[in-house]
Amino acid sequence: MIYVDPSGDDSGPGTVERPFATLQRARDAARPGTVVTLRAGTHRLTDTFLLTAAHSGTVYQAHGYGTPYQEKVVISGGREVTGWTPSGDGTHRADAPGPAPRQLYADGLRVERAALSLDGHTLRRTAGGYTVEGTGPQRWDGDVEFVYRGAYPWSEGRCRVASVSGDAHATTLTMADPAFAQATRLYHSVLTWEGPGAGESYGVDSPTSVENSPAFLTEGTFATAGPVIHYRPRGGEPPAGVAAPVLETLLHARGAHDLTFRGITFADATWLRPSTPQGFLHYHGNGYYDGGALETVTFAEGQGQVTVPGDHASMPGNLIFEDTSRTTLEGCRFVRLGAVALEFRGAGAGNTVRDSEITDIAGGGLVIGDGARDHRVENNHIHHIGLDYRGSPAVLVTGARDTVIAHNEVADVPHAGIVVYEGRGTKVLNNLVHDTMRVLADGGGIYVSGPQGDSHANGALIRGNVVRDTITPYNFGLYTDYGAAYVTVEANAVHRADAPVVLTVWPPLEHVTFLGNVWDADPGDPPGGVVLKDNTTVAGDAFDSDPRAVAITRAAGRRPARHRH
Repeated sequence: MIYVDPSGDDSGPGTVERPFATLQRARDAARPGTVVTLRAGTHRLTDTFLLTAAHSGTVYQAHGYGTPYQEKVVISGGREVTGWTPSGDGTHRADAPGPAPRQLYADGLRVERAALSLDGHTLRRTAGGYTVEGTGPQRWDGDVEFVYRGAYPWSEGRCRVASVSGDAHATTLTMADPAFAQATRLYHSVLTWEGPGAGESYGVDSPTSVENSPAFLTEGTFATAGPVIHYRPRGGEPPAGVAAPVLETLLHARGAHDLTFRGITFADATWLRPSTPQGFLHYHGNGYYDGGALETVTFAEGQGQVTVPGDHASMPGNLIFEDTSRTTLEGCRFVRLGAVALEFRGAGAGNTVRDSEITDIAGGGLVIGDGARDHRVENNHIHHIGLDYRGSPAVLVTGARDTVIAHNEVADVPHAGIVVYEGRGTKVLNNLVHDTMRVLADGGGIYVSGPQGDSHANGALIRGNVVRDTITPYNFGLYTDYGAAYVTVEANAVHRADAPVVLTVWPPLEHVTFLGNVWDADPGDPPGGVVLKDNTTVAGDAFDSDPRAVAITRAAGRRPARHRH
């Protein structure tokens, strides 16, 4: 056994009496089968913690894991912010300990980025940005960023302001390229139905808010101007315990196998791409437009068309397991992370995340990506996801085979809770999914799109889940969308959504069966390709006491953790 303590010494033997100081030293000393025990405290990383095939078979765990004496262990990519200088208005300034941060934390709690709503501001789009009547925006200093919430109902983009100029009558805002030019092309739709939203529109015509100027500061917020952080603490108190994330990747395991992590908190990482002139042109899920070809998708029945990326990039993980197999993360926490918290990338097999918590995440919670096989996500609490990038789902499965998402609680998400893109054999079982779709629209508590197999035997199974309190308008508790095929939706309880399910989408559903579900509204008659059988509609206050709904609810969600040594 090897011991690591933040106050240890890498020149020592790594024993309990004389522990190492760094994870890197312990990694290099470990052999297959070694247990690396981390003592209490914050283990600050100066670089990404890299693990390769040579480091396979190692266990990293908190001292006393699984006992009442388990120590609190944090692996952090952040740095303390010191050297604060006060000003007369309650604002304090300090140099950033790394690149200008997109997130800031005080005593472990998130500090909101200073922002200003653009409701009531009349902006006229030009070829390179906007003009605004009046001189107010000429005071917008700092690393200012426009937010386009609802550029599409499911999207929220971000572009930097390159410069602000003007005269005594008007202000010119020049936006950073290539982001602004690309956003103008991407967020373009022509809707031909009759009613709200019809006609040709450009999402960049209507930015919803502007962030990150010291001019916007209120109590409990921060902004950056170049390398300087401006922070106005609540109550006028001097800043204390303030930290900024610096590393973009805390841990990257590549080609390793049989790794185990137990009882560790992974915290304080960032993602800086949205701060660049490329911006963050979100499209759907964790995907964003990074240039290249754009395509036009035409809806059925003359409803119009939207512009979509021909290809897209994906928000990266702050912890990446790439081509790794039989890795287990158990009893861990993933918190204060600035992109996707946890990403399984490449052709790994048999990885498991269980009995853990993922919370306070700027982007997505967990991704299982193309090539993955036989991964399990079970008995986790995944909540308060997408705090900055609000189209991000709590759990995303894409291009994977035989993934199991079971007995998790997923909550407090600005768009969809669990998202399953095209794949094979995915099972979403006995999860409690609530308070999703809190900000953006056109999504669901559980969202499935694309072909899921070539028969019901190897297709997707969505069974035993409770989906409730799906918040914003135009949502569906269980959303099968965009050509979903070979999907069985069985014995779920769905209530307090705009509608429990959707049956008619484009491209149409094929081989989708809704069997034995309980919901609080009749979904209507199914089109071809959809089968409804033995479902029950229980409206109003009777839903919570309906025997079938009660039975499904009792079997869903987290179970007491059982630590496995």
